[in-house]
Amino acid sequence: MATNGIGFEDGERLSQEDLRLIANKPFQCEECNKRFTELSNLQNHRVTHTGEKPYKCEECSKLFSQLGSLTRHKKTHTGEKPFVCGRCSKQFGRLCHLKTHMRTHTGEKPYKCEECSKRFSDQGDLRDHVRTHTGEKPYMCERCSRQFSRLGSLKQHIRTHTGEKPYSCEECLKQFTSSSGLLSHKRTHTGEKPYKCEECSKPFSHLAAFKAHKRTHSGEKPYKCEACSKQFSQQSILKAHMRTHTGDKPYKCEECGRQFSESHTLKTHIRTHTGEKPYRCEKCGKQFSQRGNLKIHMRTHTGEKPYICEECSKQFSYRAVLNAHKRTHSGEKPLKCVAQAVVTMATNGMGSNDAEVESQEDLRVIANKPFQCEECSKRFTELSNLKNHKVTHTGEKPYKCEECNKLFSHPSTLSRHKKTHTGEKPFVCGRCSKQFSRLCHLKTHMRTHTGEKPYKCEECSKRFSDQGDLRDHVRTHTDEKPYMCERCSRQFSRLGSLKRHILTHTGEKPYSCEECLKQFTSSSGLLSHKSTHTGEKPYKCEECSRQFRQLNCLKIHKRTHSGEKPYKCEVCSKQFSQQSMLKAHMRTHTGDKPYRCKECGRQFSESHNLKKHIRTHTGEKPYRCDKCGKQFSQRSNLKIHMRTHTGEKPYKCEECSKQFSYRAVLNAHKRTHSGEKP
Repeated sequence: MATNGIGFEDGERLSQEDLRLIANKPFQCEECNKRFTELSNLQNHRVTHTGEKPYKCEECSKLFSQLGSLTRHKKTHTGEKPFVCGRCSKQFGRLCHLKTHMRTHTGEKPYKCEECSKRFSDQGDLRDHVRTHTGEKPYMCERCSRQFSRLGSLKQHIRTHTGEKPYSCEECLKQFTSSSGLLSHKRTHTGEKPYKCEECSKPFSHLAAFKAHKRTHSGEKPYKCEACSKQFSQQSILKAHMRTHTGDKPYKCEECGRQFSESHTLKTHIRTHTGEKPYRCEKCGKQFSQRGNLKIHMRTHTGEKPYICEECSKQFSYRAVLNAHKRTHSGEKPLKCVAQAVVTMATNGMGSNDAEVESQEDLRVIANKPFQCEECSKRFTELSNLKNHKVTHTGEKPYKCEECNKLFSHPSTLSRHKKTHTGEKPFVCGRCSKQFSRLCHLKTHMRTHTGEKPYKCEECSKRFSDQGDLRDHVRTHTDEKPYMCERCSRQFSRLGSLKRHILTHTGEKPYSCEECLKQFTSSSGLLSHKSTHTGEKPYKCEECSRQFRQLNCLKIHKRTHSGEKPYKCEVCSKQFSQQSMLKAHMRTHTGDKPYRCKECGRQFSESHNLKKHIRTHTGEKPYRCDKCGKQFSQRSNLKIHMRTHTGEKPYKCEECSKQFSYRAVLNAHKRTHSGEKP
């Protein structure tokens, strides 16, 4: 019928084009009328209508509708990339990806947008681009209903909910949500700036920054605010501007709950918690948390004064000082702020008994931190920080935990406290998956992997990974002990030591072993105890290969090789390898016996002697012989008993070389030589 020009169903005549189409693609889908050259292709296509997924990945059980999709998926497990670029040796898992990549070398862009004539090397990029004209956003986030025009953008967005950062920098371990973010970051280490402006020769490390820069030459501002018609050169600036209309603050600090309208403002704020100061002056080494503060600081070296008074042409290094100076012309009264009054007097060349500015350094401090506490004279960059600080003087605690009624002076402290109830630990280490409730704790932990120790003791040059550890260490030099127990007046150099000590009064043991239910006063004590169940001994002596469960035991053991005895008795000058041994020794001078048996009142100078004694009351015998099952209350008694099995005779008579298993038997034997009566 086709050759006669008659249609298949109702005799409708077919055109030559229709005949060619049918001849080339004879297999037609009954559901959508799409045609195929081969029957197998039609069969594969049909499952897109039925939703059937007959092909299963044996590795991860994921299902696929087509065999080709499963084959491609398998390469994500094997890492196989058989297609190699002949130009740059980059490898790909699919041939189509290699072909698209080759166009980055040839410059070919075969796909053209019908709307604006812009061309693309990849058909997917064209499809995504067309949606910028149509406004179509087919990919929606199930968590917050936000929509995206590109699937990749949705995947990146989902990580803002999950917190996942799968891309890690090998240099500094910083993590990123996207591979492009990691690639851009790497250039901060290499210093590479591959994008160069043809107009002014300024180089850039990021393509987006380069494109935005070009508009400073062209004056182009393609992004327009629909609310006020203001135009912007960058889409990100428009988005930030729109929030001035909506009041939206989507960026929230996990540490204190404070919200921000711009991500960079949040990043800057986070440094107030972490203490991070990434911007360093190359001249004097001073560090700053904000790039703007570094720029201001550099003027102390360059002498630059970019702020000019239009009235008298006088120049100033700081905008705040210029603003204060302007009031000398206008007669305007300055703000009711002690710092601002000081600036005004300084710029007028006037001093005063109670607010005299002596140097340029004073001016810098005032300009950078204009808000001063009247109680202790401490200065702050923002008024809100000053207000938060003031409660440390008043003792006011207006923020209450609804869970346990505990009161706090700052909302950030309350936010951190709440996590102790929820158990929330949103910050995850990319190396070992350990979780933390605070970002600053994660950053400190990361140094255990990198070995970085940025904090140095000025007294002995010892370095620390945590600022708090340095502060505690410094007190070993100053002998400062600011933390005192209210029960017994004993003082401590570290708050943690005081907290553990208080538990000796309360009897509280909050840390429990899941294996044997034994309880401990500290988490470190529980951690050490757990290794008695696992048998793990992670600390190994490089000298003799002996292994230890605890780091401090390894450190003490090392002194048996070095002969080091750093702890000296001030009374008799005897030296010891361990501080605990010195403390025990000191009691031989003082007669102090601080460890008392609650059962019989007997007192001991050392805690381990009390523990042994308590077993005489409880009958506990924790040391068991593996050979015969006999149990002992002391480890030393078990060691002596083991000689009955091993035949070991460690005690030797110097007179006749006869050997004995027990010291007491050797002593009795010696009397046979001396004639001494027993």
